[in-house]
Amino acid sequence: MTKRTIYKSEEGKQILAQKYETYLETLPFKVEREYVETSYGKTHVLVAGPSHGKPLFIFQGGNCINPVTLSWFAPLAEDYRIYAPDTIGHPGFSDENRMSGKDHSFASWIEELMDYFQIERAAFIGPSYGGGIILRLATYLPEKIDCAILVAPAGIKMGSKMKMIKDIFLPLIGYTITSSKKYLHTIANNMSDNSMKDIDEEVIGAVFKHVKLEQEMPKLTTQKELVNYQAPTLLIVGKKDVFFPEDRLHTRAKEIIPNIIDVKSYDMGHFPSEAYLRKMNREMKQFLREQYDEKFKSL
Repeated sequence: MTKRTIYKSEEGKQILAQKYETYLETLPFKVEREYVETSYGKTHVLVAGPSHGKPLFIFQGGNCINPVTLSWFAPLAEDYRIYAPDTIGHPGFSDENRMSGKDHSFASWIEELMDYFQIERAAFIGPSYGGGIILRLATYLPEKIDCAILVAPAGIKMGSKMKMIKDIFLPLIGYTITSSKKYLHTIANNMSDNSMKDIDEEVIGAVFKHVKLEQEMPKLTTQKELVNYQAPTLLIVGKKDVFFPEDRLHTRAKEIIPNIIDVKSYDMGHFPSEAYLRKMNREMKQFLREQYDEKFKSL
């Protein structure tokens, strides 16, 4: 029986693996690697930060490699024990079968990972698709979450389909047919408000060329699903985000998420610039200090 693969070729799989390893070497902290067997498949987990630090799970953006979005939160590795799994079914070193974002699958997967690392509760961060994963956990196992930071998350409300077609999908067709850097650069600029790093552009180009992209986002979360979710939540959104823009997310998030402590809105795209990453990390550190460190230090 042929094993299902997300890659268009074995050569493409090896190219992405090398991109992963190269990016990993750029991270400004030491990374440990573990493989965890779960009911949903083998999961490759990056572990970083002080061993005595409070646990912080970070879920990668979709159709990307884990070290890219993990790098956005590098300053947090100074204080927290970070667990960053490669999402099953996305580029990386986890198994390649795709999981459903419409049911309890992601929540059960996270619970198994937490059990493996002997963690009862934790803080969570999720950019984009990773934010949608956290909302699945908040729906089915809200007691696992001490606090959460959602960065331009999937699972709340999508941006304009027409804008996504114009800014992303049409140039993606051009890139797929011609491999022209002109089309890739257009996509990168539209995703990042003209601020994407060269190494990130190379990664997304390799993903577009060699991966059968995940088309399904985690389902849009309803108010009823989050009725038992009371963990303090910080929402970070970009006004120029082509996928999940601030004007679509802000109001809807406040309608469905019971305990949003704050909404930070920046004039940024889906991929934050270095300047906005510095601002985001200051805000995230303050939020974690107030809603995670101080609140639970006596427990």
